[in-house]
This record gives sequence, structure tokens and C-alpha cells, in this order.
Amino acid sequence: MSGTAAAALTVLTIVALDVRLAIVSPGQLRHTISEYGLGPQRWLFGAAVLLLAFGSLAVVASLVSSRITRWRSGAAIAITLWSAGLTVVALIPKEDRTLVEDTLGGEIHRVASLIAFVSLPIAARLLSRPWRRSAVWGTHAGRVRRLGLLSALAFVPIVYAVGQMMLTGTPWWEVLPIGIVERLLVGAEAVAVLAIGMWAVRAAHAPPVRLVPAPSARLRPADADDTDDREKLTA
Repeated sequence: MSGTAAAALTVLTIVALDVRLAIVSPGQLRHTISEYGLGPQRWLFGAAVLLLAFGSLAVVASLVSSRITRWRSGAAIAITLWSAGLTVVALIPKEDRTLVEDTLGGEIHRVASLIAFVSLPIAARLLSRPWRRSAVWGTHAGRVRRLGLLSALAFVPIVYAVGQMMLTGTPWWEVLPIGIVERLLVGAEAVAVLAIGMWAVRAAHAPPVRLVPAPSARLRPADADDTDDREKLTA
């Protein structure tokens, strides 16, 4: 519950900052969300991102406790990478391009952002796949899977912009209104985290469910993500 509440509070904080910016200076919405880390709201922005990072870890811990996934699973590792990327983004701000072009901190910030943005759709895919035919968790798994796919699609414009930079030399952040694109991407991923969190909340209050290989299926490792599974309620 605490992880889901943290994710929701982060979303509300970023939305509030954007609403304020839209009223004061609408044109600034074309800039990336990370630029909040350079202004007077940097403490609020940093706190919100850290809250999302630690909230995401709390969510995966709850999922592990409920036997939805395991710490060593690809889904748990991907969510951990998402959280690590967000932590770095919060602690190491991007460079102020009005003062300097490139800095080591700015490069670390960009790499951390990339790791976070890529890891979350992967986590959603891996987390949902074993439960896609589950009578108990199939609905939650399907929702998380679709939101993970939406997050991946929201990342495509950034891939396009980077490709254009490689072909034409135009900085990728100038190819598209990167601030708008990033907000769509972050929004999609935040909703995916909330969906995962709601799954964790429901699982925490339900009898444990474990995956059991179908009798006709060849036995595979217990944490394999792509097995055709049936489920069995356990005491």
C-alpha cells in the first residue's frame, strides 16, 4: 500500500508542477521534466522522484512477499534498475544548457534516465507474462502488460529523434518537442507503476497463489517467465 501511495503522490506532485508551469510560462513545457531540478522547485522535484524510486521498491517487495515474483526474477531486477535510475536522476541534476553544453553529471543523468525509461516496460512485460492465463491474476497481468506496451510505444519518438541525430547531426532534443514527449512517456510509465502497485495491494490481501507446470508440459525452472502454467491455491 505504501509503495502505491508513494507512486500516486509523485504523479500528483509532477502534475501540480506542470499545471503551475502551464499557467506561468506555457512555452517551458517543451523543456524536459528534469529541468525542475535546476530551478527553485528542485527540492520538491528531487523528493518526488526519490519517493517514486523507493515506492517502486516497496511494490516489488510486496509482490515478492505475495509470491507473484521473486527477487532474482527478471521482473524484480528490471524494477530495481528502474528505481536505481530514478535515484540517480534525483540526486544528479542535468546540466543547465544556458550555461554549459555538456558535463559529466549531465551525461550520468541522461544514462540513468535511459535505464529507467527502458527498464519499466521490460519489468511490466516480464511480471505479467507468467500470469497471463491465471484465473486469479489474469486481469491484473493483462492490464500491466498493456500499460507496459504503451510505455514502450511512448519511447519510440525518442528512438526516432536519436536516429535523426545520427543521420543529420541535429541534437535529438531539438528533433521533437522533447518536453511533451517525455511527459507522455513518464505519464505512461507512472500509470504502469500504479497498476503494478494495485496488483501488489490485491495480492497482499489474497491467499498465496503459486505457479505449477501443467502435467503435459516439460518441467522448466520455477522462475521461468514463459512457462504455460496453472495455478494452485496454497495454505
